[in-house]
Amino acid sequence: MALHMKKWEVCRLDKDRAARIAEEHSIPFFLAMLLDIRGLTQPGEIQGMLGQAPLSDPYLMKDMDKAVERIRRAMDSFERIAVYGDYDADGVTATSILYTYLQAVGADVVYYIPQREGEGYGMNRHAVEVLHQQGVKLIVTVDNGISSVEEVALAKELGMDVVITDHHRPHETLPEAYALVDAYQPGDTCPYKDMSGAGVALKLLMALEEDDGQGVLEEYGDLAALGTVGDVVPVLGENRTLVQAGLGLLQQGGRPGVDALLEQSGAGRKLTATTLAFTVIPRINATGRMGAPERAVRLLTCEDPEEAQDLAEEICGENDRRRQVEAQIAQEAFEKIDADPRLRYSRVLVVAGEHWHHGVVGIVASRVTERYGKPCFVISVDQEEARGSGRSVEGFSLFDAVSSCGEFLLRYGGHPMAAGATMRPEDVERFRQGLNEYARVHCPVMPAPVLRVDCRLNPKALSPQLPRDLERLEPFGSGNPQPLFGLYGMELREVTPVGGGGHLRLTCVKNGATVTCMRFGVTREDFPYAVGERLDLAVTLELREFRGEDQLTVSVRDVKLSGLDLDQCIGSYRVYEKGKRGERLTREEGRELLPSREELAALYRLLAAHSGETLGLQTLAGALAPKGLGYGKILVGLEMLEERKLIALRLWGECLKAQILPAKGKTDMFQSAVYRRLAEQTEEAGKEA
Repeated sequence: MALHMKKWEVCRLDKDRAARIAEEHSIPFFLAMLLDIRGLTQPGEIQGMLGQAPLSDPYLMKDMDKAVERIRRAMDSFERIAVYGDYDADGVTATSILYTYLQAVGADVVYYIPQREGEGYGMNRHAVEVLHQQGVKLIVTVDNGISSVEEVALAKELGMDVVITDHHRPHETLPEAYALVDAYQPGDTCPYKDMSGAGVALKLLMALEEDDGQGVLEEYGDLAALGTVGDVVPVLGENRTLVQAGLGLLQQGGRPGVDALLEQSGAGRKLTATTLAFTVIPRINATGRMGAPERAVRLLTCEDPEEAQDLAEEICGENDRRRQVEAQIAQEAFEKIDADPRLRYSRVLVVAGEHWHHGVVGIVASRVTERYGKPCFVISVDQEEARGSGRSVEGFSLFDAVSSCGEFLLRYGGHPMAAGATMRPEDVERFRQGLNEYARVHCPVMPAPVLRVDCRLNPKALSPQLPRDLERLEPFGSGNPQPLFGLYGMELREVTPVGGGGHLRLTCVKNGATVTCMRFGVTREDFPYAVGERLDLAVTLELREFRGEDQLTVSVRDVKLSGLDLDQCIGSYRVYEKGKRGERLTREEGRELLPSREELAALYRLLAAHSGETLGLQTLAGALAPKGLGYGKILVGLEMLEERKLIALRLWGECLKAQILPAKGKTDMFQSAVYRRLAEQTEEAGKEA
């Protein structure tokens, strides 16, 4: 059994202040509400969001003058320049920006993209030696290099200069490069530091061209937008300007490789940062995940439409293969977790498989965290090493947890929400234990994923005008997410499978207002709510063209039973997990899990009234809460009834079916092994106290 429940938080709104914002800036009240909710209340902040932030002077970045001087000297002397990139969307777009520019101005330029398998991220000694053999005199890195101390030293030893342009955080020791351009290095005075690697490359072009940004934006803004969206940096400030300009260029078209990729990825006519993130970006990333990432640079820099079509088709095919491999590994990971209670109920999920494709374990980790609502690590084990990628939930630093295991890791890195680690195969179990011990000590009650709802909406107010009013907040992305609204207390009237059964159309009613919503990616069997129940819906509002007219599409991102205390449910489930792990329980925790005879009878009667029907666990929790049964107690009760052969139970996700079995005389429920084990755990805790 696994619970995936998000904690809903509704943001604060000051309606009086929103009204003043609307009046002072002559904008719709609905838009002013969102600005207030997101803390944008000062004139400068509002203008920055609704207007365009100018690109700051590139020479405010430390060493930009030295970088420009060295590149110009190489261009004038016709020295061979290598643009050294990375295999993800940010790296290949940054490479394409600088490579295309240097080609256009007549420089002798090549590019190098390391292979994910064999070379890994950033500069490596073999690549430096290969570039030296090719006669390269100057290496310019994009989207990497800030941590390449040894590789830069080798290049220098071989007679090559290195100009580093990067956007990652530096370590204590910086490489001794000819120039080091990174807004996060000590002494940098750049006012905006959250750019992607592609954004930094664009800044370099501004400096080389002595341009205020308009010229290079008109020429390279499309590639910079792809890199910015692809790297999931905040779409605020100067990044917002890049993405806005880039979306306009992408809409116009004109770069054969990008046009071909947009067409074959099904991005549609109206491009947004969100559509790029779900269509084009995964395809660019697939080249690095599955094979030869330099093909993405070839596509983005291609000038022949016919060649571009062939390359785009090849890359889209690679993405299809990536999805198949990802789905297969994800399914294997789910099965391993579901089959092993030791994994399933641990604080941090660590799941490993032999020869899982390294290129997709990070995506699979995201899917595992989304499914189980817990931090996780997905590890591929080969003969010589085990390499994995992890994702976390807000409130638990995965990087700190991994760092606590550093003594036996070969390599590791990351940040609070994501991390990577390489270890010996025999240390995988030790790693699992280490992460969970860190969590036990530093985070005894693991946080649940949080769903932030911008505000509640009256269903009667829904209209196509609402998303129109919010268009000025686009582009959406990291730091400026698509607004999420709450429709509370909606009565479910109809559930209709659509799209071959892979999606649902929900018809809901409240106070005479009927709302039709889409629940994408959920089948009827996996939808744990029945017609007639009152639901709270977290939805997005979008305009979609239908027969030449804009129509409002209400997309459901999450659902919960109205009136259900999610905090209580999540807390109760955490106690249940503690019991399943065999840990000692306080007397209060024991009372949270151990049902009385009357409580068991109430659960049994409810199941008998719906024998063989699909029920939602939230439905059970809502119906039984007045009788004293919390979420954890319901799960224990189900296990007891199944163990004592009073029901046949099937449970998947948030759904269950319980078939009442013929009674065979009286059954002493409290002889259940499940009950006795939990009681013993509770008694032991009580004795110690």
